[in-house]
Amino acid sequence: MADRGLKRIVIIALALFVGLALVALAVREASDRWWSGPEPQAIVDASLQGIREQNRLSALVADYVAVVTARQSRFGLTAQKTLIMPGTVRYEVDLAKLAPGDLRWDGTAKELRVVLPPIEVVGPQVDLTRIREYDAGGLLMRFSDTGQRLDMANRKAGQAELLRQAKQPAPMRMAKDATRRAIERSFALPLQAAGVEATVRVRFPDEPDFPARNDEQMDRSRSLNEVMSE
Repeated sequence: MADRGLKRIVIIALALFVGLALVALAVREASDRWWSGPEPQAIVDASLQGIREQNRLSALVADYVAVVTARQSRFGLTAQKTLIMPGTVRYEVDLAKLAPGDLRWDGTAKELRVVLPPIEVVGPQVDLTRIREYDAGGLLMRFSDTGQRLDMANRKAGQAELLRQAKQPAPMRMAKDATRRAIERSFALPLQAAGVEATVRVRFPDEPDFPARNDEQMDRSRSLNEVMSE
């Protein structure tokens, strides 16, 4: 009888020990989660929602000047007009098109990779108060609609020239760099505020993929859709 009672006491003690150990483990895990703060994925997800609500980001505005000349010959006479057209162009990104699948979080490298929608050139917005015109061939323009035709041709050519200047490699590179810096800050600052040391890298669809440190790290990176589905 004594042996049976002793065994019962041992079993109860073991069960109590296991129970206390499980409770302690649960408390420790909860404490670790509380002290460690929010998960990086949750911070990135909240940042993404806030960024998308901005709708469009214009990180660069540039001024250009188009100088174009139109000529027309009629009745043996020639007329021409030169137009100097200043205009403003905005470089924008439609942030509403940024989806969770465009963000990849590499927990091992503590790196967030973002693929932005393409840069859009918006405009030009012509400053009518600064337009200057110079003409020659007044006789032809006086007795025909040649002047109106030359004006229409110059305005169309001027707008096309402003866009051509705006889409040159140098200003497009400046617009991408400015947009890249703005988006990097938008994601990095909330992570830093939560105590998460992370690197944010941003690229555009027409740029090469992010260089990987090694194949293993690339395999470990997951999209936010994959993270949130767990």
